Amino acid sequence: MQSVDSGYGETQVLYGLSFQAEPGRVLAVLGRNGAGKSTTLKTIMGLLPLNGGDVSFDGTPLNDLPPYEIAKLGIAYVPETRDIFPSLSVRENLELASKRFADANGSGAAWTIDRVVDLFPRLAERMSNGGTQLSGGEQQMLAIGRALLMNPRLLILDEPTEGLAPIIVKLIHDKLAELKAEGLSMVLVEQNFGFATSLADDVVVVSKGRVVWQGDAAGIRADEEAQHRWLGV
Repeated sequence: MQSVDSGYGETQVLYGLSFQAEPGRVLAVLGRNGAGKSTTLKTIMGLLPLNGGDVSFDGTPLNDLPPYEIAKLGIAYVPETRDIFPSLSVRENLELASKRFADANGSGAAWTIDRVVDLFPRLAERMSNGGTQLSGGEQQMLAIGRALLMNPRLLILDEPTEGLAPIIVKLIHDKLAELKAEGLSMVLVEQNFGFATSLADDVVVVSKGRVVWQGDAAGIRADEEAQHRWLGV
């Protein structure tokens, strides 16, 4: 994204925001609450209007595309609210994505429901349960699994550990690390500094809708002044 302005109605949140996610790497977008992180992801996905600048994916402009067209290009989004279908069972939630996006990007290595269950065995025990019958951790597993069934080239996650118990946070971390090892590109918004920087290759820090720090994960871990000033760590 280059020089992006965006926001909600007349309220501008992003001011000339620019950064690039590299293929095969994990980019963490960090910042305090209200910095514009979630707004950034929603703008990439076409859920908020682009008021200025450009967003592109693998050379394809996204500026005027609706969210479903952006998803078809190979970008899967796991929102902070998870947005699973509460009236449907786990199996039905997964089947919807599986049928809609089967090897949509032509990778030849399609995600299947069986492969998702191998990644998150807990879901196998909950296949007949409705979305409202799942714990927060199980909902997050389902949300990530459903996104993977879109066979993305880029996985975008907004606060995947929010409200989860430490043991589930570690599980989510380990599973995302597996996906990273397989070469899946990711953009991660996360308040948990240790979680984010242990997964990330690259880091962007946002404050008041602007990029205030860029570098690699080792760099932000070593920069205590930046941590204190921009993240309150």
